[in-house]
Amino acid sequence: MHRSSLMVQGTTSDAGKSTLVAAICRILKRRGVRVAPFKPQNMALNSAVTVDGGEIGRAQALQALACGLEAHTDFNPVLLKPTTDKKAQVIIHGQVATDLDAQAYHAYKPRAMGAVLASWARLTAKFDCVVIEGAGSPAEINLRDRDIANMGFAEAVDCPVIIVADIDRGGVFAHLVGTLDLLSPSEQNRVVGFVINRFRGDIALLEPGLDWLEQRTGKPVLGVLPYLHGLMLDAEDAIATAAVDGKKAAKLKAIAPAYPRTSNHNDLDPLRLHPEVDFRWIGPGEALPPADLIVLPGSKAVRADLDWLRGQGWEQAIARHLRYGGKVIGLCGGYQMLGQAIHDPLGLEGQPGSTAGLGFLDVETTLESEKQLRNVSGSLALPGQPAMSGYEIHLGITRGPGLQRPAVMLAGDCPDGAISPDEQILGTYCHGVFDHPEALTALLSWAGAEAVETVDFAARREADLERLADAVEAALDWGKLGEALPESAVFRAGSAKQSQGNTD
Repeated sequence: MHRSSLMVQGTTSDAGKSTLVAAICRILKRRGVRVAPFKPQNMALNSAVTVDGGEIGRAQALQALACGLEAHTDFNPVLLKPTTDKKAQVIIHGQVATDLDAQAYHAYKPRAMGAVLASWARLTAKFDCVVIEGAGSPAEINLRDRDIANMGFAEAVDCPVIIVADIDRGGVFAHLVGTLDLLSPSEQNRVVGFVINRFRGDIALLEPGLDWLEQRTGKPVLGVLPYLHGLMLDAEDAIATAAVDGKKAAKLKAIAPAYPRTSNHNDLDPLRLHPEVDFRWIGPGEALPPADLIVLPGSKAVRADLDWLRGQGWEQAIARHLRYGGKVIGLCGGYQMLGQAIHDPLGLEGQPGSTAGLGFLDVETTLESEKQLRNVSGSLALPGQPAMSGYEIHLGITRGPGLQRPAVMLAGDCPDGAISPDEQILGTYCHGVFDHPEALTALLSWAGAEAVETVDFAARREADLERLADAVEAALDWGKLGEALPESAVFRAGSAKQSQGNTD
């Protein structure tokens, strides 16, 4: 097995693969290793625009940041974006290749594997080490044939594997032993050890179990990672609903619908994490609480999610909210929903046809086959014209009189989005509009919050990456990891803090 790569696989989804890869990437960067992240195949509705004009999973963009790199399509060569429970958009090297159901994609996998190996060859030629993230679990028997995401990939490129399990959800020893037992002998041989994630409590109570696990499997426990509260790291796919520590008295109440195909929900993390904003996702069947601001996030199936929104009573609730002076922001698909109509003549997101919009902005949208993918910067059309930056990922082209009052002026004097004449409604295609400190403060002020604290979430994300890396570096047994990492990284184990000033 090669010492230029290490793959992190998990016993389940959300076991901690993404965060462990991000942590190892940051640790190796601090040790002077030229390191890059890699996820052969990702299924997620959270994505990011890359420096080469494509899109990849949001988690890989975060891992690139941990490496000190700009996001690139080679970091996630195959991205699947579900449009229904049985069908997904297939994105290869950052661009839409086709739409396939599960059976058709299974037949397509050898072709997808070619794209995966092409990216892999480019990365291994350029970097000292590539840290790879698996997908789901390697023990999903029904998906083993033609696997390109877990052990199928590891076997193809001969890389070592560590398996991470989440102790916080219970059954950690069964998860690890069962996963290992379901692997083939050659796959078992490439597992170099286990990592237990999200532990809280007295480690002495866990140690007998660790000893048993090592004796039972013959594999070392490489580390027990602590439960870290309040990390501000971009979620791979699942909407974050956990309570946020350190909240102050709310100066603004905001809500957003968690519709079935919500995409890029990390756009709303600055609201969820802001110390003076009371933010809630509202799921199916939940009553809508009073709020100052309603945010309609992006969607991978806008017409279907709009139908869901109506079925949940949101149309009447938004109209009532506006009558009482509330504010509404629509992002990407949410912006399209606020218009007069959404047309999908080609059936790009479902059956061909049109759906009446909510009618709050004087625009309408037609979905077209060419996806708009670009990083953007500019200023909000609000007092002080605060700077903003973000990205666009959408199929729709929006037209109409409402565009005469743009919400954003992008670089090059390019208008984007719309603000209603009564200034209660704002829509934009720009993802990340809440990320810039001044833009966030201006939007909260527009929504009714006075003198809110200015929070820099980019700085917070960076600080939390460092915090995560410190905790993982202290918890892992670097001696046992030695055979799976470049010699320079192992030799400098424990010296990251001394080298950080020369490598960051």
